[in-house]
Amino acid sequence: MALRYPGLLRRSPAIMASLLPQPGGHPLDLYGFFAAAAFLFGLLFGSFLNVCIYRLPRGLSIVSPRSACPQCHTLIAAYDNIPLLSWVLLRGRCRHCKAPISARYAAVELLTGAMFLASYLAFGGPTLASLKAFVFSFLVLGLVFTDAETHLLPDALTLPGIVLGLGFSVFVPLGSILEQHFTSSSVLTGGFSWQFLSFTDSLLGAAIGGGMIYGVGEAYFRLRGIEGMGFGDVKLMAMVGAFLGAGSSIFVLFGASVVGAVYGIAILMQVRGKRLRRYARVQRPDAAARAWQSASLAMQYLEIPFGVFLGGMALVAMFFGTSVLHWYLGLFR
Repeated sequence: MALRYPGLLRRSPAIMASLLPQPGGHPLDLYGFFAAAAFLFGLLFGSFLNVCIYRLPRGLSIVSPRSACPQCHTLIAAYDNIPLLSWVLLRGRCRHCKAPISARYAAVELLTGAMFLASYLAFGGPTLASLKAFVFSFLVLGLVFTDAETHLLPDALTLPGIVLGLGFSVFVPLGSILEQHFTSSSVLTGGFSWQFLSFTDSLLGAAIGGGMIYGVGEAYFRLRGIEGMGFGDVKLMAMVGAFLGAGSSIFVLFGASVVGAVYGIAILMQVRGKRLRRYARVQRPDAAARAWQSASLAMQYLEIPFGVFLGGMALVAMFFGTSVLHWYLGLFR
């Protein structure tokens, strides 16, 4: 993202001065104030994100009615709806019926706050690049947790995300390898503006990200006759590509595939171990072979929320994707 092109951000002298150390060697308090504000805003948006995670897959309005306990349906008072703090003070339970409230609510709020803070620190403070990272983090975290709980990736997050990713590319340069290659070319220097190159990279990233997922899913369906990849994953990767560009899209797809494969193998071994112990208790001579057969059959019907791995790797790519790609390509020079 724009961290690779700090000169293009055109930050005002006043903002730049506020980020510089004082003559005595201590940074201005304003930088710390904005950093704390970024974290607190992240907590607030994380609270709203919890509403989206619960309501969007169920087709409910995210505006009304007010939040209520899912068990006793009592409306949650404002003093019990303070992000993170209320969950801690109530020890993860409803004030009225004492029903447990999932730790997911606190985790989403804390993670959103942490991502907002990390984005603020990584992308130069109060900049458009930080705002872009805030929006991307919000969307990806919402999709990751929704997919983990319901195996759904709502269009209400992915489709606006694609549009926002393309739009941001005109105001915040992606700073990807593709842009750097063309801007360093003597033939193209001066021929295209960075806005054009950034938008082209964003558009190409959306096409590559969504297209590759669609192609893999279609090939799996034709070979096995079973849907292996939902169309929600296609739209998620189109959104990721629009925000991060073509090179980072490939990084996300490769990384998510590796992590997903490791997860699948771990689940397979866990199921195989349970089956093996069950057959061993009845002293079957073919316990090992039957355990593998049973575990393989169970894995055929196991739904793995691949969006979780795509989204998690996308957040990694937002901070480190271009650097990793540079390191990898450097191995071939």
